[in-house]
Formats: sequence, structure tokens, C-alpha cells
Amino acid sequence: MNHVQLTNLLTRARHGEKIAMLTCYDATFAKLMAAAGVDMLLVGDSLGMVIQGAANTLQVQMQDMLYHTRCVARGAPQCLIMSDMPVGSYETSAKQALMHAQALMATGAHLVKIEGGGDMVQIARHLVNHGIPVCAHLGFTPQSVEKLGGYKIQGKTPEAAARLMADAQAMAEAGVSLVLFEMVPAALARDITQHIAIPTIGIGAGADCSGQVLVLQDVLGIYDGPAEKAPDTYRAPRFAQNFLQDSGSIAQAIQAYVKAVKDGRFPEPRHAY
Repeated sequence: MNHVQLTNLLTRARHGEKIAMLTCYDATFAKLMAAAGVDMLLVGDSLGMVIQGAANTLQVQMQDMLYHTRCVARGAPQCLIMSDMPVGSYETSAKQALMHAQALMATGAHLVKIEGGGDMVQIARHLVNHGIPVCAHLGFTPQSVEKLGGYKIQGKTPEAAARLMADAQAMAEAGVSLVLFEMVPAALARDITQHIAIPTIGIGAGADCSGQVLVLQDVLGIYDGPAEKAPDTYRAPRFAQNFLQDSGSIAQAIQAYVKAVKDGRFPEPRHAY
């Protein structure tokens, strides 16, 4: 049944319906999101920041992802659930990646997300060939934050844009179900979305992707940075929006986010690069 749901969602996206995705880490919010009409719940390794209080995602382990995926699946068994493959769980070999992806699927995920292009294309193809639906995460990849030198926009130069286009095309040809773009110029995300045959999800990638994702805590305006830093030193990313401030409840804020994505009112030009 869940495979049919994924197929139907992707078909609707190809026909112009926007995909509304949010991160989710527990059963309570999973239940709320299901009732609010969120299309897909992302059990993100962003939990390292918003749940564990760290500065980035690099300390998140497979056991963390399995635990939170199980919690989310218990709260919303009828929803599509995507789980992040944490750093160190898939890069070494296709065999390693498949073992961990199968573990996530066994706890309730319906597809997994891996970061990066290049060599990761072969990893993605191996997973797909073994029945694991995959989302490819391109652009700014949080697991490579140290290598990238911080939270920087990707694809700004012609050479970098061409690499992103090539990686997206290669991932599509490898059989992935979705490509997620983070912090890339809106015009580039639009061009790639029009060029490849699979839907795209954006976060800081403009309004022309097939859908959008945000971190739940950004939608509620409650994240104020790593635990050890003073809240007044934190600046929310440009692509974030607090939907709670104009809503009467958390449930209404999530509903407002879904409606804004579906109607094409979010993101606005001010959220893009």
C-alpha cells in the first residue's frame, strides 16, 4: 500500500501538485502532521541540532535514526516517511548502505535520503536495484559542512551549476524517486526541475521545485541555535518562515504551511537565493 502511495504522490507532483514535506521526529507530531495533510514526513538527521542540541548533524548515529523513525511510523502509520541515512552509514560501500537502508525500512521508512552526487550515484543505484526507494540530497549537504567550509550556497558558478545538473541527471538515471536541493540559486533549481524526469524538493531553492521541505522547529519559530550558544546570537536561515506567529495553534500552523506550499505562496522570492 505504501509503495502505491509513493507512486501516486510522485505522479501528482509530475502533474503539477506541490509536495508539502516537513521534518518529524516523534509520534505526537507525526499524528498532527498526518491530520494536517503533510504529504511526506522526513525523519531528518537535523535531529542532531533541534533535538540533541548539537551544532550540526555529524554526531547523529544510525541508532538515533532507527529510534526516531520507529517513533514517527508509530504515530502516523498511514503517512509516507523518508529517513535520512546518517553520516558514516552509507559512504563506505554499497553493501554497508544496503544493510542500513534495510534497517530503516524495517522500522517504518518508505524511502531513504542520501547526500551528495558523484560516487554516491552508484550507491543510490545499488539501493534502488535492491528495492529501496531513494531521495538524492544535492546542493548544500549538511553532512559535508566541514568540507564545504560552513553553510554556503552551492551552484553559484557556471562550473558548480553544471556539476549539480549532471549529478541530478545521473541520480535520476540511477532510478532515485526524488532529488532534494538545499541552498541553491532558485534559477538553477528551476532549470534542473524542468530538465530531469523526477520531482524535486526544495529548501532554500526557490518556488519552482516540485515541492518544499522545512524543519518543523523553523515552521514553529522555536529553534534558536545550538544548546551551548546564547539564543540572541542565532539568525534563522533565509528560507525559514514562522507559520505559528499568525496561527492560533501548532496544528493550524502546520496546516498553514501545507496550504501555502500547495497554493504556491511559499516560498516567496525573499526566501530564495
